[in-house]
Amino acid sequence: MTRCLVLLPLIALAAPLAARESLGVYESWAAFRDASPVRCYAIAKAEGNPPAPAYATVSHWPERQVRGSVHLVLSREVAAQGAVRLTVDDKRFALVAKGRNAWAADARGDAAIVAALRSASRMRVSATSAKGGSFTDRYTLAGVATAIDAATVGCAQRR
Repeated sequence: MTRCLVLLPLIALAAPLAARESLGVYESWAAFRDASPVRCYAIAKAEGNPPAPAYATVSHWPERQVRGSVHLVLSREVAAQGAVRLTVDDKRFALVAKGRNAWAADARGDAAIVAALRSASRMRVSATSAKGGSFTDRYTLAGVATAIDAATVGCAQRR
């Protein structure tokens, strides 16, 4: 029951469109499918009470031939030219960022991050805020592999 209460804000974030289908809730992650354009994704909300909603997604866009695209919405806007570092357990990745959004530089980076997510327990994203000072958004990865798999299957079945 507690898990459902924690994920309700996440579902509300992800469900403004009537054409959204839930593919399941897997511990701290959930999976959804949008009908138009077809997109399936795993999503999790950052832990704690960040100043703005922060979440991470791993998306599949079959019509664009995109699989495993990593996207993070950060809790704060990143400083111009500021570095954004993603740490998955002990593996580190540099991300590209603009405003409150961050992503891998290319498909190879996405694949490396997704591979790391599958075998890790914690993830954090650190950057320098546009207003000064550093910040870190933290995630638990319980259920991430199953949610990613549900998103993959959700788009593969409906091509």
